[in-house]
Amino acid sequence: MPGRRIISAAAMSLCVLSSSACGSVVGPSATASDSTAPAAPSSSAASSAAPHSTAPEPTSTATSQGGQTAGEESLFEVFNPANFTNPTSIDNAWLPFVPGTQWTFEGSANVDGKRIKRRVVNTTTDLTKVINGTRAVMNYELDYDSGELVEAELAFFVQADDGTVWHLGQYPEEYEDGKFVESKPWLSGFEDAKAGITMLADPRLATPSYSEGLGPKVGWTDRARVFEIGSKTCVRAGCYTGVLVIDEFNRDEPDAHQLKYYASGVGGVRVGWAGTNEEEQETLELVKVVHLDPDALAKVRAAALALEANAYVTSKDMYGKTEPAQKR
Repeated sequence: MPGRRIISAAAMSLCVLSSSACGSVVGPSATASDSTAPAAPSSSAASSAAPHSTAPEPTSTATSQGGQTAGEESLFEVFNPANFTNPTSIDNAWLPFVPGTQWTFEGSANVDGKRIKRRVVNTTTDLTKVINGTRAVMNYELDYDSGELVEAELAFFVQADDGTVWHLGQYPEEYEDGKFVESKPWLSGFEDAKAGITMLADPRLATPSYSEGLGPKVGWTDRARVFEIGSKTCVRAGCYTGVLVIDEFNRDEPDAHQLKYYASGVGGVRVGWAGTNEEEQETLELVKVVHLDPDALAKVRAAALALEANAYVTSKDMYGKTEPAQKR
């Protein structure tokens, strides 16, 4: 599921994938029906939900479901490698990261005082990589603003035995006018960074917020909580019912929220915003989800490996200490 991310000139030459990549189209898992949904994410009206400036401060505790203790929030989640006997099999209904699946989102956002068009292409590759002693699935994401590639990212995910999907870190590259600008990677096990939860095994309302990972050196402190269950949303890819809505935020930016919509069996289908301090006001909707054919997947793999090669140069003290990614 896309968030706000950023690519190098070297990697750009290999980034040839778009929503037109070859593959079979994956349709919606359900048809539309009348059910109550939260305010449309494209609305500029501030949501009254989840005013995080008044939420209790998290404490560092051991957790039960995916790391949570009932009724308590954790500053960070407790990652136990013993709970991951098949970590690269990610079949969580809300976030199925099957190799070769590619999601294309389109929408808009505020950038430098202007409303610009945005496109995000996220692919689950057939590559895996060991992060902090656990083999993880590698996702490859490209972000375009007004048609220009502005970010490329490698992100690493694992699934626990209970079905919870965890985020072990990421390597992003930001670009401007086709040139590398900077990279702010974080990986679990390096520089005090800790793994976080991307999707609970059994999302439920009125449960504590959870950490989506902690990368203190680069300011990654994102958190999430279940916002709504059972809503309906229609996007260009189709209409979905029984939708799960997750509210993402961080405590350094009070009243700024990103809402992410998930359909069972599909994954992310929409991104919206809420709050009076949400400056970017990004909105995205799923345009297409496909299963890439072998040739298209091979192109993604080559582009991801090119980005990883850059990572070994720009992040020698962190990424440079990891083993190279491997094809499944």
